[in-house]
Amino acid sequence: MKQFPLIREYMATELVSLSPETEINRAMVILMEAHISGAPVLDDAGRLVGVLSKKDCLKAALNDAYYQEWGGAVADYMSRDVQTLDANIDIVKAAELFLASPFRRFPVTEGGQVVGQVSRADILRGLIDQWD
Repeated sequence: MKQFPLIREYMATELVSLSPETEINRAMVILMEAHISGAPVLDDAGRLVGVLSKKDCLKAALNDAYYQEWGGAVADYMSRDVQTLDANIDIVKAAELFLASPFRRFPVTEGGQVVGQVSRADILRGLIDQWD
């Protein structure tokens, strides 16, 4: 049976991360300036406590439009039920997990710590590399 590369070989390791206490307005600017669709939210010990996506930011922006209440902390808007992938699963298994999920990217963990992030595009690149 063919051995496929692990997602650790294709994941992004230079991550933008946020704190739960980060002001949501600031977090939106960070995501937009970095041209990313979301970022892991880490507590002071570096543990993953959530993910903030542009969709979450849109909710915050709508609060302003409807209720004239702008602001709050990332913790008020982030998704807390976060799925992660282990750095040691292969790209085929990761592709299957992406197909079964609505998520565009997953935080990647090893030993309980966030070590990267992998996107659909990263996995697609890994699969295409197998064509050679």
